[in-house]
Amino acid sequence: MTSTSPPLSTRLDGVLFFPVTAYGPDGAVDTDAFRAHVRDGIDAGAAAVFACCGTGEFHALTPEEFRDCVAAAVAEAAGRVPVFAGAGYGTALAVRYARAAEEAGADGLLAMPPYLVVADQRGLLAHYTALADATGLDVIVYQRDNAVFTPQTVAELAAHPRIVGLKDGLGDLDLVQRIVSAVRTERPGEDFLYFNGLPTAELTALAYRGVGVTLYSSAAFCFAPEIATAFHRALAAGDDATAGRLIDGFYRPLVELRARGRGYAVSLVKAGVRLRGGKVGEVRPPLSEPAAAHVEELARIVARGYALLPEAERPKGLPDAFGAGAEDGGAA
Repeated sequence: MTSTSPPLSTRLDGVLFFPVTAYGPDGAVDTDAFRAHVRDGIDAGAAAVFACCGTGEFHALTPEEFRDCVAAAVAEAAGRVPVFAGAGYGTALAVRYARAAEEAGADGLLAMPPYLVVADQRGLLAHYTALADATGLDVIVYQRDNAVFTPQTVAELAAHPRIVGLKDGLGDLDLVQRIVSAVRTERPGEDFLYFNGLPTAELTALAYRGVGVTLYSSAAFCFAPEIATAFHRALAAGDDATAGRLIDGFYRPLVELRARGRGYAVSLVKAGVRLRGGKVGEVRPPLSEPAAAHVEELARIVARGYALLPEAERPKGLPDAFGAGAEDGGAA
C-alpha cells in the first residue's frame, strides 16, 4: 500500500523543537511537567519534537526514563507533529534505545555519536547501519565530536532506506558542501535531508543556507518561541534584514553568554524555560546550573529580543523576568 503521509521534508519544514527533560524536586523525571513543556512548544508552532536528545539530557536518562519521556512526547503530540528520539552510546545500547523509542511510538531517531571511542569510517558505517536495521524508524545521523564522516561514507549511509538525513554539529561548511555534492552525485533525485545542528543554530543559519541547508534545530525555541519563530519566518522569506537584526540583538549575545560556562548549551536553555515559568527542574550531574548572574543576563537578552519584534508579535503576559530591559529597543 502506498503511504498517504506527506514527505518527511515537508513535515520537518518549520521550527524543530528540542524540549528539555523535566525533573521534579526529588530529581526524578516529571512526565506531567514534560508533557506541559512539549504541549507549549507544539502550541507555539513547532514542526516536530525531538525528545531526549542533547538539550533533553539524553546522556542522563536511564533506558526506562527515556522510554517514558518518549511515550509522553508521543502522547502529547497525538499525531499533530512527528516525534523523534535520541539514540546513542555503543551499538548494542543504541539499538536498545532505538527499539524503546519505536515501542513508545516515535516516528524517527536522531542517532547520537557513539560513546567515547574514535572509530574509523568503516566502523561508523557499520554502527549506523546496524542502528538503522534494528527498527522501522527513520534515522537522522548526527555528525559531531567523534562521529565525523567523509562524503563517501555519508553517500553510503544515504543508500540505506531508513537513513533519511544528516545533522551537522561540526560546523565545517567545506565538508558539508562536499557531503551535499557527493550525495547529490551518487544518489541523484533522492530526498536526503540536511540539518544545521550547531548550538544556537540560528547564528549560522544564513551561512548554512548558502550551501543549501535550511533545516536547523532551535534550542532558543524552548524559552523564546516567538523570537525563534520570527527568525525562522524571516529566514524562509529571505528577509535578511530582520534575520540580521535578531542575530545582532538576540542570538549573538545569547551565544556569547553560552560560551561563558561549560554545559551552558543545555543548562542555560533549561534556566530560560524556568524563567518563562516552566516547572522543569535543574539539570542532572555531571552538568551544573549556570551562575545566577548569567541567568539574570539571559533574562535581559531575552527581553531585548522580544523588544525587537513588532508589537503584534510580542506575547501577552510575559513573565516579569523577561519584561525588564525590553524598553531599550534591543540595544546589546
